[in-house]
This record gives sequence, structure tokens and C-alpha cells, in this order.
Amino acid sequence: MTDRITRLRITRIDSAIGMVRAHGSGAIARHVGRVILRIETADGVVGLGEAAPWAPFGNTADTTAAALDGPLRAVLIGADPARIAAAAEAMDHELMGHPEAKAAAEMALWDIAGKRAGLPVHALLGGAVRETIPLSFSIADPDFAADLDRAQVFAAEGIRLFKVKTGFTSEAEDRRRLEALREAVPDVELRADYNQGLAPAEAMRVCRALDDFGLGFIEQPIPRGHETVLAALSAALATPVLADESVYSANEMLACARGAWADCVSIKLMKAGGILAGRAADAVAAAAGMPTYGGTLWEGGIALSAAAHMIAASPNMSLGCEFYMPRFVLARDITAEPFPYEGGAVRVPTGPGLGVMLDEHALAAETVAERG
Repeated sequence: MTDRITRLRITRIDSAIGMVRAHGSGAIARHVGRVILRIETADGVVGLGEAAPWAPFGNTADTTAAALDGPLRAVLIGADPARIAAAAEAMDHELMGHPEAKAAAEMALWDIAGKRAGLPVHALLGGAVRETIPLSFSIADPDFAADLDRAQVFAAEGIRLFKVKTGFTSEAEDRRRLEALREAVPDVELRADYNQGLAPAEAMRVCRALDDFGLGFIEQPIPRGHETVLAALSAALATPVLADESVYSANEMLACARGAWADCVSIKLMKAGGILAGRAADAVAAAAGMPTYGGTLWEGGIALSAAAHMIAASPNMSLGCEFYMPRFVLARDITAEPFPYEGGAVRVPTGPGLGVMLDEHALAAETVAERG
């Protein structure tokens, strides 16, 4: 007998963060808004989902909760939870945009599927090609001295990738920070991320000045919508250029490949709209010879577990991930067990479904509103 979705429980939370984070597209302090989703079925199986929207990417926790409670609830209630691709198509047909809400719903369905099968989600995606994912920590604290101390501690723990948030201060200060990090942690790979912080007219001059640092990549130096300039940077720089905000979907990944906008691309569940869409974009990138990276917004352990399963089953997603929020930024998460880190890497979950459980007390402490 076919199981059916009977309930969506949508919990809007505010999560305290332990440090200020500054980026070329804005700063975050005190707390971040998230949405925790529980999809329940007639057979009593509960799937977990999480959305972590950020306004510069288009949505907030409140708009995401409303999307789940309204049009997406309408298409999911009564649906067969095993028909994940059909549910994703129905959500796209019912509501344009809102990839964060759709990602939360889809990962909850994958969680249900894995629990029913007694298998981790990556096994349902074709099986893991990696058991760990190299972890990148972002240097984004306006108190750079504090971040410099963190970098030395984290490097000693095994982290070998550090992404420096640039473009929110002066060019001279960006260079000083990179030089200080190179001296303090000489054996790691440094990357720079402008978060669209440079004006297109000045990007070539500024980025060329970073070529001598031997960076792993320069991420999204200019705003979305200026992809011809992004392509010019990619062609001219010795440093690889990574696209982020310029590429949300498989269609945009195809345009990126055809236009040679970048050398590599960041794939985020929150901008792709789910594992299926993220893998479709990665497949285009793989065909074009562009490796991909596991980006993030402000997710906790539920969404990052879903993303880890996707990366585990995707050979082309080879540039590591920045899934450091639960351990290093969130004051606490709402999962029963800490997000799994080991020796400078994320360890891919192996339990059924997403492999995570809720801490109901922690969830209650952060709840702002609940629907359903």
C-alpha cells in the first residue's frame, strides 16, 4: 500500500551565533533565521528538512516558512513521499523561486526514503565515492586578530583550506590579511571570496594583484549580471575563478560552461533548490570539465548532512566544502548529535536517511513560530 504525506510541521527558529561574520554582500551578527521542517507520513515515518535563507540571496526565514506553509504544503499533503522527482517538479510548477523552501522539503523526502530503506541517502544516490570531505573555514570576522588565532588552532587540528572574505574592507587591508595568514599558516591553501564585492570596472586590477599569492581560487569577485566581465577575469587571471551567485541552476551552469565564465563553481542546496537540482547542475559542470565546491549559507546539521550526502555521491564535487557553521559559528545546533568532523574534514553520515535526529529541547529554545 502506498504511503502518503499527512503533515508538515514548519518551525521558524532564530539561532544565536558566536561571532560576527562580514562579507562583500553584508554582515551577520547575533543570530540567523532558519526553518526546520518535519514531514510526517501515514505510516508514521518522519523526514527532517532545513532551510537557511539569507536575504542577499533572495529570501528570509519568514518568506521561506510562508512558502512551505502555503503553496508547497498544498502540493505535498497527500503525495507519495517516495516519488521525490515528482514532488520536486510539482513544487516548481506551483511556486516560482524559493529554492530554500524546496530544498528543505526535498531533503525531508530523501530522509524518509532512506529511513524506509534502512540506507543512508548517498546510497540512494548511487553510493559514496568519498567518506570524508575536506573542510574549508572562512576568515570573515571583522576582528582579524581573533580569526588569525582561530586559523592557527584549526590548522593544527588538520584544516587545510581557508577562504578569506574580501571586498568588505580596503584592498590594502585585504592584502595585509592574506599576507598575515600566509605567514601564520604556511602549509594551507588560501582562497579569496569577494561575495560580489568588487565593481566590474575595478575587478581586473584588484584580482590581478592577488595572482602572486597562489590562491586556490577567487570566488565571485563581481555582482551577478556581469558575467562577461567574469569570463574576462577567468581568461586573464593565473588564479582560478569560482562562480557562486552567478550560477543557481543547471541552465545557468550550461550558460557558464558555454561562456567560459569561470574555472569552477560553488553548488549550494539553498540556491539550487535541492539535491536533484544540485546534482543536475554538477553534471553539467562535470561535462564541461569544471570541478565544483560545496558552498553554504547559514545551515545547521540537518541541511549540511543532506549536502554531505550529495557531495559523497558526486565525483566532480572535489573542491571541499565549507560546512563549518554547526561547530564554529552557531552557538548550538538543534541536532541530537554534533555535526561529524574528523581531522580537518567532514565525515559523511552513514545512518539511515540523512543520519541526523532532532534535539527537541534545543529546537524549542530557538522556536519563534510554528505552523502545522
